[in-house]
Amino acid sequence: MDLPVNPPVKPMLAKALKAIPEGDLSFEPKWDGFRCIVFRDGDELELGSRNEKPLTRYFPELIEPLKACLPDKCVVDAELIVALGDALDFDALQQRIHPAESRVNMLAEKTPAEVMAFDLLALGDRNLMETPFAQRRALLEGIADNFAPPLRLTPTTTDQPTALKWFDQFEGAGLDGLIMKPTDGLYLENKRSQFKLKHTREVDCVVAGYRTHKSGDGVGSLMLAMYDDAGNLNHMGVAASFTAKRRGELVDELAPHVLTDFAEHPWSDWLDAEAHMTADGKMPGAPNRWSGAKGGQAWTPLRPELVVEVSYVQITNGRFRGTTRFVRWRPDREATSCRFDQIEEITPIPLSKVFVPES
Repeated sequence: MDLPVNPPVKPMLAKALKAIPEGDLSFEPKWDGFRCIVFRDGDELELGSRNEKPLTRYFPELIEPLKACLPDKCVVDAELIVALGDALDFDALQQRIHPAESRVNMLAEKTPAEVMAFDLLALGDRNLMETPFAQRRALLEGIADNFAPPLRLTPTTTDQPTALKWFDQFEGAGLDGLIMKPTDGLYLENKRSQFKLKHTREVDCVVAGYRTHKSGDGVGSLMLAMYDDAGNLNHMGVAASFTAKRRGELVDELAPHVLTDFAEHPWSDWLDAEAHMTADGKMPGAPNRWSGAKGGQAWTPLRPELVVEVSYVQITNGRFRGTTRFVRWRPDREATSCRFDQIEEITPIPLSKVFVPES
């Protein structure tokens, strides 16, 4: 490729805030997908990822449509998304990354991706990375006249009340907050020079076990669970990101609750906990990973009696998206009270109302 901005490029990032900062800002929906920088140079087109590894081979259905919609020479910052049932589906998007070409092609037909464009890094022979965002956005809107699905232009507003309305409503379509960009901001690779405001909530969970930190010292993550209406203890995800000191403290705090006999644990008859991350089921266990001949325990079981409050951003298909944050122990709560009915119901809206918001 012979572009004023050539791959690989590390995308500009966003710093998480708890409130909208001062200043002249442009607001956008925060899409729940894969960050992607699209490089087009004539017949050459590459989809670059956040970690600089190309995504092109995993999304063959996008190549020709993007060539049809984009100028001959340009670099566009965007998000790859998959929508199912008029809402974003991050699990379906994750499944698109597969080593087998036959499966890649099958999923390209079954769960096709779309591209939400939100920034322009180069156009023709012009490098725009040192151009203020407001000007970059105007140029992006200029080329967007030729956009057609699966390529879309993300909506934007400089009106804060409108942005807050989006923040409240768009979660119902699977989005997770707002991106806020200084209108005079330059494009700074791999720098947190823009901002994000995400939905965060607190919930109480049972601590059903823990995994040792990858260093071998202390607790790496707490395995979180909730009870359903049938009384089953469902794996929800993990709480992690503890300091080295806290990892050691947690070992001592959890020691009185460790089960020496896995057969006494509610998950003893269920599937491997690792499989839960990609399977449809909610109930993990690890009976086939507890043998020393197979490398030892994958995790340490605890009597399901400790309750912890955690903060989270999103729950998808009955489990936390990503890692939750430990808030505090809840000795005042009974483990059996940690049920799904404490999760806030989000009012669904069709994704079409995000693509073209009401004025």
